[in-house]
Amino acid sequence: MVQPVAIVTGAGSGVGRAVALGLGAAGYRVVLAGRRRGPLELVAGSIGEGGLAIEADVADADSVERLFARTGAAFGRLDLLFNNAGLFTPGVPIDEITLEDWRSAVDVNLTGAFLCTRAAFRMMKAQDPRGGRIINNGSISAQVPRPNSAPYTATKHAMTGLTRSTSLDGRPFDIACGQIDIGNAETDMTRNFVHGARQADGSIQPEPVMDARHVAEAVVYMAELPLSANVQFMTVMATKMPFIGRG
Repeated sequence: MVQPVAIVTGAGSGVGRAVALGLGAAGYRVVLAGRRRGPLELVAGSIGEGGLAIEADVADADSVERLFARTGAAFGRLDLLFNNAGLFTPGVPIDEITLEDWRSAVDVNLTGAFLCTRAAFRMMKAQDPRGGRIINNGSISAQVPRPNSAPYTATKHAMTGLTRSTSLDGRPFDIACGQIDIGNAETDMTRNFVHGARQADGSIQPEPVMDARHVAEAVVYMAELPLSANVQFMTVMATKMPFIGRG
C-alpha cells in the first residue's frame, strides 16, 4: 500500500509538532514546514525515513511554491495539508495595536493559509488519483475571542470563511476541507495559562490545559476518513477551560 503524503506547516513545535508525529505514527510521509530548520530536523528525525524537513515561510508566496514543488519532487503527490502555522500578537487593547502587528498576523495566520491552500488545491486537482484533504487550524478564537486579541481573532474568524469556501470549491475535484478549533492545548504559547490568563472581566485566572497529543489524535481521525466523508468543524478543548459561557 502506498503511504499517503502530508504537509504540516509550523511543524517544529507545539500543535504542529504533535500533529506531525501523530501522522508519522499513522503511516504518513510527512513534510515538515517552518522557518527554523533545527526544530524541523528534530521532528523529522523522530518520524524516521518518512519525515522531510523543508524551511519555508508561509507568508512568502515564492517560499510556499518551492515547498509544494519540493514535496511533489520528493513524493509525487499530496494527500493532506494541515494549515497550522500561526502567531499571536501582543495582548493589547485595539487602540494600541500597531499596524505592523496587525499585518504580521494577517500575513501569517490568513494569507499564509491561503497561499498553502491555493498550492495544495492545484496539486490535488491535477494529480492521479485526484483529490485530497485540507485541514485548517482554526482555534476557539474563531468562535469566541479573548480580550485584547483583535488581530488573532480576526484572522481566525477569516479562517472559517476560507475553510467554507475551500470546502465548497473543492467538491468537483474530490478535495475535502475541514477545520479543527483548539482550546488550550499545552504548548510553549499556552503553558503559562495554568498560572493565569486574562478573562473578559479583566481578572487574571488560571485555566486548565490539555495534552497536545489529543489534538494530533483528532487530526489523524479527520485525515483518515475517506474523501466521501468530512468533518467540517471540530472543537477539541480542555474540558474545564472558560469557553462555554465565556464572557
